Amino acid sequence: LLAALAVFAVGSLLGGLVSTPELLIAARFVKGVAAAFTAPAALSIITTTFAEGPARNKALSIFSVTGASGFSLGLVMSGFLTEVGWRYPLLLPAPVALIVLIAAVKLVPNDGRPARDGRGYDLGGAVTSTVAMLLLVYTIVQAPEVGWVSAMTIGSFVVVVGLLVAFVTIERRTSHPLVRLGILRSGSLVRANLGAMIFFGSYVGFQFVVMQYMQRLVGWSALQTALAFLPAAVIVAASSTKMAAIVEKFGTARLIAVGFVSLVAGYAFFLGVDVQPNLAGVILPCMILLGISCALCFTSLNIQATSGVRNEEQGLASGLLNTSLQVGGAIGLAVVTAVVTANETVGAQVTKEELLNSYFPGLAVVAAIAALGVIVSISGILALRKEKRLARQQGDTQLELANA
Repeated sequence: LLAALAVFAVGSLLGGLVSTPELLIAARFVKGVAAAFTAPAALSIITTTFAEGPARNKALSIFSVTGASGFSLGLVMSGFLTEVGWRYPLLLPAPVALIVLIAAVKLVPNDGRPARDGRGYDLGGAVTSTVAMLLLVYTIVQAPEVGWVSAMTIGSFVVVVGLLVAFVTIERRTSHPLVRLGILRSGSLVRANLGAMIFFGSYVGFQFVVMQYMQRLVGWSALQTALAFLPAAVIVAASSTKMAAIVEKFGTARLIAVGFVSLVAGYAFFLGVDVQPNLAGVILPCMILLGISCALCFTSLNIQATSGVRNEEQGLASGLLNTSLQVGGAIGLAVVTAVVTANETVGAQVTKEELLNSYFPGLAVVAAIAALGVIVSISGILALRKEKRLARQQGDTQLELANA
């Protein structure tokens, strides 16, 4: 955690100071690698510090809502800072990371250097999984241009499948797998990761379409666009002190289902946009529903993804959840970008109506992705009811035997 925070701060500083696209991309890559360590490390520190139950749920609710608030408020802050200069949003994370680094040194207990018992690193698994995800996203982005049924696209998808098969094979045979496949036997963990992938994939795709609409079609500034997202950020931040109690009362499965229903409803509201923006009738209700969804889903998914996992595998569970979020965001954005690009009218005389019409297929895809989350969450509720029913039947059987 400490090393990754330091690298993240330096990468943020470099990203705001460079002057070429290549160096900017390189700095962003460094930040991405650092973030890939900080998120699961922070989550696993919390899950191993607090015992499973109310204490951990409260800690995870604060962690989750803080993360969701940071993501939402980051959009607003970026809007303000972009009005001053494009470098400032890139520089802002540097002092924030430095403050967190200092706080972590003082507040996070030092757990020492864990013994690895001669274990190595699963380089083969890391390479095959990473290349597969990168190639998948690249193929989806390029498909509208080269054709979905072209030899290049089909060949790339075949290579992706081959890489994923190779990854599974490596994980099953190596003595120190990157991902112990046995952890995926937990249905609740798998559903939490699928939910995270679907949620973030749809939300990142939605942000892309909305920012195109607000800035390109309506002509809003970066600040005006950021303020449009503010209601969602406020709802997420305001719920931080209440989420733990809500989770204890209703359970994660129900809250995730309600969160995804709210997400689909929010996207459906935005399908009512027109050339003239309707703040009160469309944009505000959409953002309120998205804020409710973020508050419910982020906390519940974090709790569900780490429940019932042994302490020594909390890092793995946390890493899987973070990977699901990032891969979902990348794939969701790639799919929505491809759909919008394929339906966009090209030419100097494109009307606002034609431009708006090119956004609707992307919004429909976003809503369809979120609808998959409703299906996954409902399956979680049904599985929970089945477990409770089996537990009751088992208890009744034991009681009958005892009486006999």
